[in-house]
Amino acid sequence: MTTNATAKTADSLGVLGLPMPVAEMAARPWDAIVVGAGHNGLTCAAYLARAGRRVLVLESRERVGGACTLEEVWPGYRISPCAYLVGLLHPLVIEELGLAARGLRWVPASAGMFVPFDDGTSLQLGEDEAQCEEEIRRLNPDDLSGWRAMNDVKRRLRDALRPPGEGDLWVGPAPGRERIEDLLKGDDEARKLLFEWSMVEYVERFLDDERIQMAYLGQGVIGTNASPHDPGTASVHFHHASGRLGGEPGMWGYVVGGMGMVSFLICDAAKAEGAVVATGVPVARIVPGEGVELAGGERIRAPVVVSNADPRVTLGLLGNSADPGWRGQVDSVPIVGCTVKLNVALRELPDFTARPGTREPHHFGQINTPLTKDEWREHHRIAKEGRLPPRLWTELYFQTAHDPSVAPEGVHTMSVFAQYVPYAFEEGSWEARRAEVERLALASVGRYCSNIPEAVIAAEVLGPPDIERHVGLTGGHIFQGEILPDYLWDRRLAPKTPMPGVYLCGAFTHPGGSVIAVNGRNAAMEVLLTTPGPVTTPTSTKRPPE
Repeated sequence: MTTNATAKTADSLGVLGLPMPVAEMAARPWDAIVVGAGHNGLTCAAYLARAGRRVLVLESRERVGGACTLEEVWPGYRISPCAYLVGLLHPLVIEELGLAARGLRWVPASAGMFVPFDDGTSLQLGEDEAQCEEEIRRLNPDDLSGWRAMNDVKRRLRDALRPPGEGDLWVGPAPGRERIEDLLKGDDEARKLLFEWSMVEYVERFLDDERIQMAYLGQGVIGTNASPHDPGTASVHFHHASGRLGGEPGMWGYVVGGMGMVSFLICDAAKAEGAVVATGVPVARIVPGEGVELAGGERIRAPVVVSNADPRVTLGLLGNSADPGWRGQVDSVPIVGCTVKLNVALRELPDFTARPGTREPHHFGQINTPLTKDEWREHHRIAKEGRLPPRLWTELYFQTAHDPSVAPEGVHTMSVFAQYVPYAFEEGSWEARRAEVERLALASVGRYCSNIPEAVIAAEVLGPPDIERHVGLTGGHIFQGEILPDYLWDRRLAPKTPMPGVYLCGAFTHPGGSVIAVNGRNAAMEVLLTTPGPVTTPTSTKRPPE
């Protein structure tokens, strides 16, 4: 199948096919091949093409976007398999690739986080500071000053490391710890938040009320195979709170049309710059300095290959060509996922007994069903042993509350992001136990609702092996490997590898996992600085307004 290069990627939900026969692709001269059309690979391709490089993007699956795409899971439902909310997408990439002009629209999840508790009380922490303080005061007025101090250390750390405009450490090469500590200027609390504290230590330092502490614990282990009791988990919370979407610190939002629109619009930008994107073309081997070999045996030549695949997949593609030291680095990265994603079709939104109703303010943000500190520790241990815990922590999102266009009229979608689950069961397989996991996840939500699971029309369950197979992420790890402090900043893999002409641009490069896209930009800048090309490396990639 050949495609129209000028068609919008969203028109086909990212299914692009071949822009030309494989033989023609193999005969053409290329300056760079990008392996994998996830959002970072497409971003890298866009910047390289803008600099005048002849770029070919090869995606093994039929659809671009990787974990941030759109699929019609059921007729009329457009759902992203993994990614569900935008918050860390870098403003520089949005500006330089003209994503807003291309149609990127998002609605702030200003309702923030709602957490119901077993005693019938609840907590709603939105973007309105006065409202948040009233909520804290209602549960425990003695925690108000601590809550303010807890947020202040996040603010100080964000302002030091990720100021608006110039100086954002996520842009460019990863800084070392010495430079980071110098920027913190002796702020011991900020340093401990970034490098040392567990999430339990963090909340206990500032808060006394057990419920308010519980509300935050899951934010320190999102996608992380660790317990909130483990050192460094507070930095996972900071990672997710460090963005400035729309100029608002810590803001997250719903992308109109679904999260996959981010990847689709970046793909449009890459194609507009001249990059060629082909889907359904599996790469079997990366040949350093020469290009790639396809699963069908064809060779496509280019002096530069940039892998958007995770490090383990890239290692497999390199085979014996991999540098032994680099191989050891990759093998040392923990990459076993512990999360399960449920995509759910609903007759109505969940009716939470703590705050009844099926279209309330909390449905417009995110909802967490909590675990106690003891449950967090025990349930993580149980899952690591290959068993299902008694219940799951869940984080819930409702795209249709903001954007009904992604589902048939009158129904809703619910994204359930939950942990912990095993990658492999001690007894039975994921296929055999999928229905059990579905019941457990829905029961963990239904514990706090009057209409779940009764309101459920259908559910898709994606455990770690499903994410691995469906999206191509080894171990089903959504960040291509852990984002704890031991694996962040300069401890992440560098874009430039020891193999000649081989680069990385995926989530295990700086600054880490989530839908960020600056990973791809950083990789492109590294390629432009370290390889000859048809044009001079630009000092700025900004374009005049169109």
